[in-house]
Amino acid sequence: MTTLTSLTQERRLVTAIPGPKSLEALQRRSEATSGGLGMAIPVIIERASDAILLDIDGNQIIDLGSGIGVTTVGNSTSRVVDRVIEQAQAFTHTCFTVAPYMNYIEVCEKLNAAVPGPFKKKSVLVNSGAEAVENAIKIARHYTKRPAIVVFEHSYHGRTNLTMALTAKNMPYKEGFGPFAPEIYRVPMPYSLRWLGDKKTITEDAMEMITHKIEKEIGAHNVAAILIEPIQGEGGFIVPPKGFLPALSKYSTENGIIFIADEVQTGFARTGHMFAVEEEGVFPDMVVTAKGIAGGLPLAAVTGRAEIMDSVHASGLGGTYGGNPLACAASLGVFETIEEENLVARAAHIGEILGKSLRALAAKYPIIAEIRGRGAMQAIELVMPGTLDPNTAAMSAVVKYCQSKGVLVLTAGTYSNVIRFLPPVVITDELLLDAMGVLEEAFASL
Repeated sequence: MTTLTSLTQERRLVTAIPGPKSLEALQRRSEATSGGLGMAIPVIIERASDAILLDIDGNQIIDLGSGIGVTTVGNSTSRVVDRVIEQAQAFTHTCFTVAPYMNYIEVCEKLNAAVPGPFKKKSVLVNSGAEAVENAIKIARHYTKRPAIVVFEHSYHGRTNLTMALTAKNMPYKEGFGPFAPEIYRVPMPYSLRWLGDKKTITEDAMEMITHKIEKEIGAHNVAAILIEPIQGEGGFIVPPKGFLPALSKYSTENGIIFIADEVQTGFARTGHMFAVEEEGVFPDMVVTAKGIAGGLPLAAVTGRAEIMDSVHASGLGGTYGGNPLACAASLGVFETIEEENLVARAAHIGEILGKSLRALAAKYPIIAEIRGRGAMQAIELVMPGTLDPNTAAMSAVVKYCQSKGVLVLTAGTYSNVIRFLPPVVITDELLLDAMGVLEEAFASL
C-alpha cells in the first residue's frame, strides 16, 4: 500500500546546517510558537525514513535520537504507515469508552502477553507517558488505599503537575511551575559514578538507605507505590547496579507496595530486551509504556496485574482520545515489525557497535568519565579531566559539531553533561559507524 519512496540511508549535506530555507522557517517558528518550546537541532524536517531525517534544504541527517526514543522501529516504517492509512479510511475516532473497537483490544492483548510476569495482566490505553504514569498512580492508590508514592533522585516521569512532582530535576522541567502534587517522597538512586560510599556494596547500602527512609519518614504501610525507571532516561541513562531492581521489587511485595516500572523510554526492544526489567527477571506489578509503542503516534499504556487493574470502579479510567484507533493501528504495526524483523536481537547488536565505539573514544579522551546504558540506549558522561566536575562546555561543543556534520544527538543528565544515543534499531551498521566517526571528529576538535 505504501507509495512513498524511502530515503537513501546515508548522510548527505548540501548546505550548512541550518540551511537558508530552515533559517527562514525558523524565523516563522519564533513568531508563531511559544518561546517556552526548546529545539535540539535548528532545522525544519520535510521527510524521514528509518534513521534518516531530510530537511527542507535537502540535507540528510543521521537520527541518533529517534524523536526521544519514539521511532524505534524506524521513521515511517511501512507496516506502521500501511495500518494507519487503512484505519484512517475506516474511521478516525469513536472514543473507546463510548463505542469500542477491535484494535484497542488487540493492542492490550499484545501488551498483556509481552509485559513480563507469570500472572494474568490487563491494560488501559492513554495518550502520553505522563498520562500513563498518572493513571498508574491513580490505580495504585485506589487499590492499596494508601497515599504515598516513592520515587528516585535523577528520575523523570513527565511534565504534568503530578509528574513534575515525581520528576527530580528542577530546570527546565519544574522551575516556576509549582506548587506540585503532595505525598511524593524522593529516595537515593544508586548512581555508581557519583556514589560516595563503597561501590562494592552499593546495592545493599542503597537499599538500607531507602528502606530506612521509607520506614522512618513515611511508614511503609502508607506507601501505595514505588515508581522507578529500569534505566533512568532524562537523568542521564543511569543504570541501577546489579541486584537493585530485584531487591526493590522484593521489598515492595513484602510490604504490600505496588512496584511500578516506568518503561516509557526503555521499552519495545530498546535495550536488547522487549522491556528493560527482563535483564534481571523482575516482574513489576505495573508497567508504564509510551514512546516506542506506536512508531510516532500518541499512545501510552498501563499494564498490570489483573486484580490491580480491575480494582477501579467502572468509568474511573478513560479519556476522550485514549487509545485512538489510528494510534492503535500504528502500535500493531510496531509489534509486527519488532516480531518479524527480530528487532530485540537487532537492538543488542547495535549495543555492541555503540559500546565498542564509545569505549574506544573513552580510551582516548579522559573527559569521558563513564559509558553506560544497554542495547540501543547508551550514553557518555563528560567531566573535567581528573575530576567529576560536569563538563557542560564540552558536551555542547560535541553536540554542535555533530549537528554541523549532519548527525543528530541528544543530551541528558541532572548535571547537563551527558550525551545520549537512541538510534532507531533498524539503523544500518554502516550508517551507525558513519555517525560514530563524526562523533570521534567532534572529540578530536575540542
